[in-house]
Amino acid sequence: MLDEIVVSGSRAETRLSETPLAIGRVEGEEINRDKPKTIGDVINRIPGVFWNDLGNEQHSMGIRQPISTNAMYQYLEDGIPIRPLGVFNHNSLNEMNLAGTDSVEVVKGAASSLYGSNAVGGAVNFISAPSSRTPYGSVGYRYDNTNKFSRVDTAASNTWGDLGLRFSHYSSRRETNNWQEYSYGDKDSYTLRGDYALNASSLLRATLVHTDLDSAMTGSLFENDYRRRPGYSINTFTYRKDKTTRANLAWEGETIANGLTTITAFTRRNDHGQIPSYTITGCVGATCNGTKNNNHVDSIGVDIKHQQEFSWMASRLVAGVYVDHSDNPYVSDNLAITRNVATGKYVSYTMSATQLGRRDYQADIVNTAYFAQWEFTPLAKTRVVVGGRSDDITYDFTNNLAPGGSANFGAPNEKRSFARFSPKIGATYALNNSASLYANFSEGFTPPEVSQLYSKLAIPNLKPATYDNYEIGLRAAFLGGALKLDSALYRLDGHDTIVSFTIAPGNSINQNAGRTRSSGLELGLTWDDGGPFDARFGTSIATHRFLKYQASPALNYSGKEMPQAPSNITTAELGYKPVADARIAVEVVNLGDYWMNNANTIRYGGHTLLNARGSYQFSRGWEAWLQGRNLGDERYADSASSSFSGVGVYSPNTKNQYSAGAPRSFMVGLTWTFDAKAK
Repeated sequence: MLDEIVVSGSRAETRLSETPLAIGRVEGEEINRDKPKTIGDVINRIPGVFWNDLGNEQHSMGIRQPISTNAMYQYLEDGIPIRPLGVFNHNSLNEMNLAGTDSVEVVKGAASSLYGSNAVGGAVNFISAPSSRTPYGSVGYRYDNTNKFSRVDTAASNTWGDLGLRFSHYSSRRETNNWQEYSYGDKDSYTLRGDYALNASSLLRATLVHTDLDSAMTGSLFENDYRRRPGYSINTFTYRKDKTTRANLAWEGETIANGLTTITAFTRRNDHGQIPSYTITGCVGATCNGTKNNNHVDSIGVDIKHQQEFSWMASRLVAGVYVDHSDNPYVSDNLAITRNVATGKYVSYTMSATQLGRRDYQADIVNTAYFAQWEFTPLAKTRVVVGGRSDDITYDFTNNLAPGGSANFGAPNEKRSFARFSPKIGATYALNNSASLYANFSEGFTPPEVSQLYSKLAIPNLKPATYDNYEIGLRAAFLGGALKLDSALYRLDGHDTIVSFTIAPGNSINQNAGRTRSSGLELGLTWDDGGPFDARFGTSIATHRFLKYQASPALNYSGKEMPQAPSNITTAELGYKPVADARIAVEVVNLGDYWMNNANTIRYGGHTLLNARGSYQFSRGWEAWLQGRNLGDERYADSASSSFSGVGVYSPNTKNQYSAGAPRSFMVGLTWTFDAKAK
């Protein structure tokens, strides 16, 4: 009853009941059925996972961590990171093509022993859809009038002899004249996958993914505007433009008896340009400061993995090597921004004559890693997993401008290296054929980001931050497998956390001076007995606290709760099939209250949203569907923060900022599918 197969917990196909860590999976069947608009619509149904919508596929994340933009997660496609270390971007999941995804797995907690740096809060693995054995094709269209959002999906697949191909695509458009001012967003995303059987024991798999995103950066609202006019925007020209291409070629074959080797060569190219709303500062009258930047990545690498089965203690060894070489040029120019003082809107910009803070550099990043994991059964009903990964990281930094001087063009040239070994040990115990316990200890680490080291003239002496993850869990099935339980208790302790320390007003540095602790309960229940009703419930109840954080000589936040750390995150859905070809479902999403600032003096009250969806296959291959979001039309914020330090005068309308959530909206869709297998 618990023989669900996952691949992300061991980098090899493994029974979930023998996987000693918290892992959630969303199947392609659910994705196809529910027609998600965003990646958050998919992964947020996994307890303990929260993808935070910042508009037009921009987002932040919270998995066993507060909701933040920090480099705490590893995002993967078929087990390969979609970005190199040192250049994390909290929006990088907008580089994914969900239409080309077969399933999504989320490893919760530290997973650096498998996936290296940044896999601290978790790792999110998108598994691409394989080619179909028989002809398949689909076309879909959807429209949301409130958001002025439209999207077209297409797919085609077939296998000819030993060669199978699949093409998946979607194009979305959001007009700017919707409920929210200045919020246009265009995205085109394509995936081509090929599978070729070389012989009975080996195959080739190739994927090519390209995404092109052009999106307004609407920005956040101050207190008064959020309360009175949540669709308002003070921005008129800020944007982000992401162009991403990834290509993987994998050979997989039985190299020795009971041994499977996989060699994956990969390349990626990412061009990320923006005029960010969050760098507009220092307004005096009608004049403000801002920046325009471009962050580029070119990567080439290889991932070699071997899986060997042994009869002794029914053991298995998974081991390999990972090499990633990436070039990271970055340019940032200063802008002089004109503001309409009466409306507060930023209306135009020119290149600034001020050179202070301008950047133009190149960072060559090399990551070489060796990993191994041994799984064995020393006693009946017990499965033990021991593993680790050794990472060597080098940053070769070249400043294309003259560093220092009155212009302050950034850090001098240098070469810097880091090394880290990340261990894990865990075990599962089968209570019976429908219940198992597990326990796990694992370690995660995050090296300093390139921007944390080289954004200023003085290079801070930083080392990787480390995180110890402790968890125990219970998985069980009841009532013949109709009701399933997945639960976990965890604690995640951070050491040498990189924090910003303010030496004097306007002068701050990065230091390994923080310690944090996150602990909580994750609980998931699903019900499906094959009858007309199905249901799911997931919740995470957690606390996230600074054990040590001295922000300045006068500000000590040690012992405070971390900001944007909801007390609970809960989702529940009840589905009903009145007839075989129709389904309706009601969903409730509750986000608990949280502190908006480090000082724990300003609080966001949380919110509860009611959503619904329905679909009906009214003819062979034709399906019509309807989705309603925020049916209660609640005023809520996708993100709420405050810069108030807890000292001095508190002015809500200058300190508090909100990303307003969308009002009540409805989306209608129509899909046509041809599937020869279904005939």
